[in-house]
Amino acid sequence: MITKELFGNMPTGEEVFAYTITNNSGASMKVLTLGGIIQQLNVPDRDGKMGDVILGYDDVNGYLIGGGNHGALIGRYGNRIAEGRFTLNGVTYQLAQNSSNNNHLHGGKVGFNEKLWDATAFEKADSVGVILTYTSADGEENYPGKLNVKVTYTLSDNNELSIRYEAVSDKDTICNLTNHSYFNLTGDASKSILDELLCIDSDAITAVDHRLITTGELMPVKGTAFDFTTPTRIGEHIDDDDQQIAFGGGFDHNYVLKTDGKLAKFAELSDNSTGRVMTCYTDQPGVQFYAGNQMKASYPMKGGVKQEPRHGICLETQHAPDSPNRPEFPTTTLKAGEKYDTTTIYAFSVR
Repeated sequence: MITKELFGNMPTGEEVFAYTITNNSGASMKVLTLGGIIQQLNVPDRDGKMGDVILGYDDVNGYLIGGGNHGALIGRYGNRIAEGRFTLNGVTYQLAQNSSNNNHLHGGKVGFNEKLWDATAFEKADSVGVILTYTSADGEENYPGKLNVKVTYTLSDNNELSIRYEAVSDKDTICNLTNHSYFNLTGDASKSILDELLCIDSDAITAVDHRLITTGELMPVKGTAFDFTTPTRIGEHIDDDDQQIAFGGGFDHNYVLKTDGKLAKFAELSDNSTGRVMTCYTDQPGVQFYAGNQMKASYPMKGGVKQEPRHGICLETQHAPDSPNRPEFPTTTLKAGEKYDTTTIYAFSVR
């Protein structure tokens, strides 16, 4: 089932629409044309009770001023670029330094999260979905090349949320797209995620300096606070006396994945109180695990819930931060005419 309604208006008066899609199992999601934001994602607990496992806001203003990039599509470059500079084909580009320590973050001053996307909903025998498209002009946020972007959200009857990102540029550019949803499997945004169990199939993180910029070092996780190779309570080591923990204010690090460019399971998040399980798949080389350490905005969240630190977890599939300045990392260069094509799946079940 598909419904479309007016969600609100931009400060310019432009309309923001919400598409609510419901699969044959009764799970549903609400997607906004603003930022391609996943505003709701309702999946069952072990008793069959639906709960919204995505944090967010009730109105347009929340998403524009409430902070956190909740539920949004991120681009052209997810995560940080040191001092907002990179060199491509011998040309140095200066991007907006829109984050602390003069870094570039999540696409710039007005990233894809604040753009209005064209949307088309679709319905198939075993799934429903929304196709979002946006054209980023050559020079937008000082990135080179006109980039045509297409993102397809598909919610299957098996309660799998698939996100497929496609893009083509008419000039060589850099591209690193992701989604910035905050998950809370309790279905209650007033509860922290510290008791949820997380497992990440990764042996190393890309270590960062005080600017949260990668040093180039791949730091083994074994024997550290970052070891989630077996299901571990998120709160178990989040405040350990550890330099990397101190830099991130908790977990805010890129885990190096073993996908080798092929769709593979990389993580599992579970909540014992509800029985909800989220199994994650991607073909990307990394995932930014962010435990919501900086969630302190005064703007109320959905239902008037106060925004509190560590009440949501992000698992942002991506390339490593600052990859354009790290030739030893997998490249984020998108050649003119070549297709950027990557998929991430969040599959929901219960135990």
